[in-house]
Amino acid sequence: MNIAVITGASSGMGKEFVSRLFSENDVRIGAPYDEIWMIARSSDKLNAISDSLGGKRTRVIPLDITLPESIEALSSLLSEEKPAVRMLINCAGMGRNGAFADQTVKDTHMAISLNCEALSAVTNVCLPYMTGHDSKRSASIINIASSAGFLPQPNFAVYAASKSYVISFSRALAEELRDKKISVTCVCPGPVDTDFIKTSKNDPNASFTGFKAKFVTTTDKLIPASIKAAKKGKALRVYGAGQKALHLTSKIVPTKLVLFFERKMK
Repeated sequence: MNIAVITGASSGMGKEFVSRLFSENDVRIGAPYDEIWMIARSSDKLNAISDSLGGKRTRVIPLDITLPESIEALSSLLSEEKPAVRMLINCAGMGRNGAFADQTVKDTHMAISLNCEALSAVTNVCLPYMTGHDSKRSASIINIASSAGFLPQPNFAVYAASKSYVISFSRALAEELRDKKISVTCVCPGPVDTDFIKTSKNDPNASFTGFKAKFVTTTDKLIPASIKAAKKGKALRVYGAGQKALHLTSKIVPTKLVLFFERKMK
């Protein structure tokens, strides 16, 4: 049984990935899939997505992947089913906007646990089921990072640092898995029009404003571009002209100078 596994599948980018992969047929990413395993905390939202797709070829797996027992449950399910995991998409993530001193310990721990620890753990338990397939490429992994990971982000310190981890981890993993024919694509978008901004600011009416508002993209553009990058086996996909400029800036301009200009722009 060939499957795709998607975390954070109940909304935003994860939900869009489910919809796109459901009709995908490109063998370069192991499609078509016999099942798409949708992982998120909300069973109601996952069931609604499954129903919208006809209730077929989707499996609802309501788990909080920040909990060790959830990772163990996923590991046990994989061991029992022994599927061929042809695509893994680590899409679950969160962050809190504002000064670090104003963040709670719980918020800080949750961001690190979900963005770094859970992503690593899910990858770890899926990898044994991603090798040994008779194709040019055994399997593909897409890790959703962020352009925030290119540089320190005052008032978004923990989130940016956690996405730096995702970028570094993904690029190293891509090299480790090259000989096993498993590609790893790290996707780095800028602002995306999802509920993330509302959650990060704890404000149901929040939206991107100022300079960032000029670079907001949508999931119906970002997700196809991400899948296309995975098909090509790209290790890094920086999405959007503005984010590519930021990536270049992070390489050639001293961080201290970038932070100085950020401070002056406020």
